[in-house]
Amino acid sequence: MRKKVFQLLVDNTSGVLSRISGLFARRGYNIESITAGLTSDENVTRITIVASGDDEILDQIEKQVAKLVDVREIQELKPDDSVYRELCLIKVKASAEQRQGVISIADIFRAKIIDVSPESLIVELTGNQSKIDAFISLLSSFEILELARTGIAGLSRGLGYESFMEGRL
Repeated sequence: MRKKVFQLLVDNTSGVLSRISGLFARRGYNIESITAGLTSDENVTRITIVASGDDEILDQIEKQVAKLVDVREIQELKPDDSVYRELCLIKVKASAEQRQGVISIADIFRAKIIDVSPESLIVELTGNQSKIDAFISLLSSFEILELARTGIAGLSRGLGYESFMEGRL
């Protein structure tokens, strides 16, 4: 199984995310993560989907999504030609004695401590999936109370995609 990151520009209409996720559900395709947000044009939403499957399934996903009425454009974000980031918030149980250990690990990864309570810390980390996975792995010696990951947001490098779309919108 391989993973592909797809970036969609879609009409900002009610139910568009539901229609896209519904297509995945009906066809039995797997969504690893999905993120959505407005672009610089309030009529257009950017959706980033990480999907997994074999080459045939991934090609079908791209073709089926492109056929949806609300989809203006779909593009694969290839790792070498794109920048991916994910946000992760982690609440770690840490007594006063354990706090410095968590802070030291956070410093190595350039993570931020965004909340401190007597029993826990909340750490914010932004980066690629492997960086976040490595950070979580290092925190395994502490008790992770809660964890929230946003999923990938990505953009193609250079002037490619957005400038291409400006001419079509």
